[in-house]
Amino acid sequence: MMRVAVLGVGLIGGSIGLAARRRLGAEVAGFDPDPATLQRAVEREAIDLACRSVAEAAGGAEVVFCAAPVGALPALVSEALEASGDDAAVTDVGSTKRGLIAGLPETADAERFIGGHPLAGAETSGIDHARADLFEGGRWYLVPTERSSGLLYDRLHRAIAELGARPLAIDAETHDHLMATVSHLPHVIANVLAAEAADALGEESERLPEVGPSFRDTTRVAGANPAIWVDIFASNREALAGGIDAVVQRLRHAAALLRAGDAEGVAEWHRGALADRRRLLETELIGGPLCELRVSVQNRPGTVAEIALALGRAGVNIEDMGLYPAADMRSGAVSLWVAGADEAERAAAVVRELGHTVSVVAGAE
Repeated sequence: MMRVAVLGVGLIGGSIGLAARRRLGAEVAGFDPDPATLQRAVEREAIDLACRSVAEAAGGAEVVFCAAPVGALPALVSEALEASGDDAAVTDVGSTKRGLIAGLPETADAERFIGGHPLAGAETSGIDHARADLFEGGRWYLVPTERSSGLLYDRLHRAIAELGARPLAIDAETHDHLMATVSHLPHVIANVLAAEAADALGEESERLPEVGPSFRDTTRVAGANPAIWVDIFASNREALAGGIDAVVQRLRHAAALLRAGDAEGVAEWHRGALADRRRLLETELIGGPLCELRVSVQNRPGTVAEIALALGRAGVNIEDMGLYPAADMRSGAVSLWVAGADEAERAAAVVRELGHTVSVVAGAE
């Protein structure tokens, strides 16, 4: 039986525990600094074992998930690496990565860390809102470092896919800039809009009028879980502040169109927003059978991470993967499965540019 450790059993950690027990058939050891939260995780069957320390939970685990607020992650990841075994993969679920990776210990243990970030959650928080299907069909970013172990990346990739998520490799800098735009900035805008509406409407009447669905949708995350979001804003402040500046410029442009009475300019601006949203949200489904890419590699640190990151930057989703070291451990093969023959050929071209030998097996099962 696979053993999984979850350090922090709130919404995300509790949902990992529920999914790991249900979908992986894993034994889940949990730790949380709040005894009441830990007890509730047992009652909700999110964990099998309630542990009194990080060391007790991480000992013997094959995969360790660090599910704490961003500000607490550097210390927790270091403690998890020290407490877990030499063959344990350690990951996190934090919304920013550059600071965490920069603070990794300068030891061999750092090879066992692969950053992670599931794009899941809600305006609610806590173990009582955890659910086993939280990650179903959702993107889960994996952020390996140049030192990350290929074998452990493979294990973590498989585990996350079996939790129901869609893992994709991304580098730390790209991840943080992307999250500043599509995750952190919407929270800032929701906060600003809620404050602006309260001020404006409060001037009109002592009793605020009912608001429409557009306002409710846009401000759904306003003020969400300050204990978590203050840390996120601080850890990604430069990228987020740059995003705010860019939005301010776009708002000024919109205001200028409106003040000028430029009806056609406003219509074009509005139609452009619809097209942009469709392009961002409508994922093109790639048809066809899975195709296998067989890649010959030298056994050196960071090779698998290099391939995964290159394919991630190219927009190629790895549906499954397998590692096959040679007997002398000096070389080996990596098998990658992607959907569709055209996508496989595109992926092969990306990997060849890295200097590896690749063959494509169409329709591999």
